[in-house]
Amino acid sequence: MALTAFLSRFPASQALAMAEELRRHAEATGLPPAVEALPPRPRRAYDRLIDALNRLPRPLAAIGMLALLAAAAVAPDWFAARMETLAQMPEGLWWLIGAVLSLHFGARFQAHAQAHERDLMAAAVAAAAATAIPPRPEADSPGAAAPGPDAAVALSTLDPAPNAALEDWRRGAAASPSRDA
Repeated sequence: MALTAFLSRFPASQALAMAEELRRHAEATGLPPAVEALPPRPRRAYDRLIDALNRLPRPLAAIGMLALLAAAAVAPDWFAARMETLAQMPEGLWWLIGAVLSLHFGARFQAHAQAHERDLMAAAVAAAAATAIPPRPEADSPGAAAPGPDAAVALSTLDPAPNAALEDWRRGAAASPSRDA
């Protein structure tokens, strides 16, 4: 409901213009440096075979639907017999087939997505290391206060300044008798 309300604010011509502008910007700027730094992943023959099989279901389903339509038109008795057989399959078996297929193809997709994310992170770490970002200064180093190029100011940040209140307290504690006695 909210998406429909959001999309209704943009006429189709404006949405197409925005999409075209985004496409031109993406083409002009190219890929981010971290993505360009990704090396090609060597893939085994098994992975290539499974990836090829993963690409088959949608085209085969579309071709199968066209073939069923043609079969229904050419041989209606044959088509009716096949459909009666499918109608007699228990519903639980349909759910099981769907679950197995979903888990198989979903797991492959997840594995590829995680591998891609690992490659992106490795490239980002390599890019960050290449830029040589200086380490953050420790709290007790002169650079923590960022005094600039003045060495006297930098060194004075390490020496504690006299604290009059602390000195008065110390004198008072030394002059008063001990409470433990």
